[in-house]
Amino acid sequence: MIIVLKRDATQDDIDHVVEKIKVTGLAVHISKGKERTIIGVIGDEALLSSIPLEALPGVENVMPILKPYKLVSREFRKENTVIEVRGVRIGDAEVQVIAGPCSVESRDSLIECARQVQASGARILRGGAFKPRTSPYDFQGLGVDGLKFLSEARKATGMPIVSELMDPRDTETFAEYVDIIQIGARNMQNFRLLTEVGKAKKPVLLKRGLSATIKEFLMSAEYIAAQGNSRIILCERGIRTFETSTRNTLDLSAVPVLKEETHLPVFVDPSHSAGRWALVAPLARAAVAVGADGLMIEVHPDPENALCDGAQSLKPSKFAALMDELRKVAAAVGRSC
Repeated sequence: MIIVLKRDATQDDIDHVVEKIKVTGLAVHISKGKERTIIGVIGDEALLSSIPLEALPGVENVMPILKPYKLVSREFRKENTVIEVRGVRIGDAEVQVIAGPCSVESRDSLIECARQVQASGARILRGGAFKPRTSPYDFQGLGVDGLKFLSEARKATGMPIVSELMDPRDTETFAEYVDIIQIGARNMQNFRLLTEVGKAKKPVLLKRGLSATIKEFLMSAEYIAAQGNSRIILCERGIRTFETSTRNTLDLSAVPVLKEETHLPVFVDPSHSAGRWALVAPLARAAVAVGADGLMIEVHPDPENALCDGAQSLKPSKFAALMDELRKVAAAVGRSC
């Protein structure tokens, strides 16, 4: 359930309500908006039957949350969540673009790529240090060395960095090096991993699973939020269907549906959905038009010789041209890019 407090509720009022709830052993999550403070209560609501919540000082209304995902739902928070990472605001009016190579291949090539995408307008740098590959014989990433190179690229450019975490045992290491922890599609329902990143309190970019429904996607986000971390970015990256002309089928309808169902920022990854660089630009333009808060785009200076996903990577010149196009689309829908 959610407990809506009055506009003039004091901190003492909030503390009093929280204390009453915690005595029952239920979890409490506080969301402070511009006009209202909302207290979310997670657990068996029957334990609150003996407490006259609506009679407590500062309480305006008590309502059940009907969605199975509680903390990430629009019922819990009406306002959009805005996540700030090193001065970059995610989920605000500006459409943010994450760009960089699929895999970190070397220090120098990464820093050069970071400078090129930054010059074109990208605000966040991506790069895989640990790669989940279908084949055990494919390039698996540079590991911790890759994280160190990402850190050096951040120092050189000032750009926040995002990289994919695969193993709960590496959570502490990732929290040390990266600004945003990515949970890939294959791990969307790795609930132990989701719980660990929820505890880490770092922003999390959660990708939709290969065959996940919207409900399953949001329930995975709920695992993270239940640990007290609501700094979650949802990323639609295409789902598996019967269609074979693209790597995956990009579900653009997921963007407005998610914006309706949740207060969290919604990104789109046109690179992984298409699997072909020529399709990235039109899908990226469509994603901005349909309301995405950001994009995640793979860029590589030499795609032909990339160690991972070169076929879907844009060259820096193509990326620069795309950014010019995206600014026009963003302006047409009342946003900036």
